[in-house]
Amino acid sequence: MRTATYFFIFLNLSLAVFEEPAVYPLPFLVTSLVEVLCLLVFFGRLTHFAKVTLRNVFWKDTKNICIMVAILLSLTDLAIYGVLRIYNVRSIRWSRIVRPIFLINFAESRQIRRAFRSIRNTLPEITYVFLLFMFSLLMFSLMALKLFGERNLQTAEGLPYFKNYLEIVFDLYVLVTTANSPDVMMPAFDFSSWYALFFIAFVIINTYIFMSLFLAVVYNNYKKHLKVMFGGVNCD
Repeated sequence: MRTATYFFIFLNLSLAVFEEPAVYPLPFLVTSLVEVLCLLVFFGRLTHFAKVTLRNVFWKDTKNICIMVAILLSLTDLAIYGVLRIYNVRSIRWSRIVRPIFLINFAESRQIRRAFRSIRNTLPEITYVFLLFMFSLLMFSLMALKLFGERNLQTAEGLPYFKNYLEIVFDLYVLVTTANSPDVMMPAFDFSSWYALFFIAFVIINTYIFMSLFLAVVYNNYKKHLKVMFGGVNCD
């Protein structure tokens, strides 16, 4: 039963690789039938668990309620998406975000729940570092708008460069990960090499200082909560 449960959880999560938009798209009928099969297995597993558990214990367990709600939401979204698809109305599968609930809340996933609770308990303690990082990102985005917004610069694709504040925030946020480096800097650098100082300051403060600080805070707090959980606190 445990192996079967893990297999269908893996199959359900793997559907994201084959559903639109996907790298390897499969027909909607195929993915929907596989998802319905997985949901039926999850419902059967939950029904079996209810048969061997006292009724008041079963309904007081939040994990069981979460699984039932996730099944209901997935079926509802699948039905709505299918009907809209018949009438050629474009929509999205919003219920995909609930699929990890099955991995977390089944009884066999005790270790995953412990890790998840450690992450959840860590979040409030890293809020201040995250807010400081966001403040820095927003301030640098505002400076970039003032520096480059009125100079009519263009990207390599011919698009306006740093004209929209929200787009600047997103571009600089991605730059923190160095994913769009140095492409996002080149239009400003081509206009004047002195503008490189702005991006050097941004990378030093946000990538090397804030990201290191963020990682240290997350690691220390996660390790602390994990020690508490394995030190005798009941995680179920």
